[in-house]
Amino acid sequence: MAAAQMDPDAVAKAFVEHYYSTFDNNRVGLGGLYQEASMLTFEGQKIQGVQSIVAKLTSLPFQQCKHNISTVDCQPSGPASGMLVFVSGNLQLAGEEHALKFSQMFHLMPTPQGSFYVFNDIFRLNYA
Repeated sequence: MAAAQMDPDAVAKAFVEHYYSTFDNNRVGLGGLYQEASMLTFEGQKIQGVQSIVAKLTSLPFQQCKHNISTVDCQPSGPASGMLVFVSGNLQLAGEEHALKFSQMFHLMPTPQGSFYVFNDIFRLNYA
């Protein structure tokens, strides 16, 4: 994800499309978006580090899914040129009639190479 003087909304939209496309098609590939200091909170469980995060995401009790994004909101974050990205949408699991509603927040931080990585990631299913 290139950071060079892009519109934050455009960066957020591009990141979200890349993240969920990768999640739905090649979950192991998400490892490249995290670093060792990265933290994922998944339904209240805190997980830190690339290997632990990928292990969690690849061990979820469903193999096939499709994220349908409803909203993407973003804000610049702090002096280090980070970005907060808040996503809401539906998660359709293979073989399930009804989609699950979810919310996810990413705190993206710039890399020296001019792209972004996920520093913080918080995921929650939204139960009605």
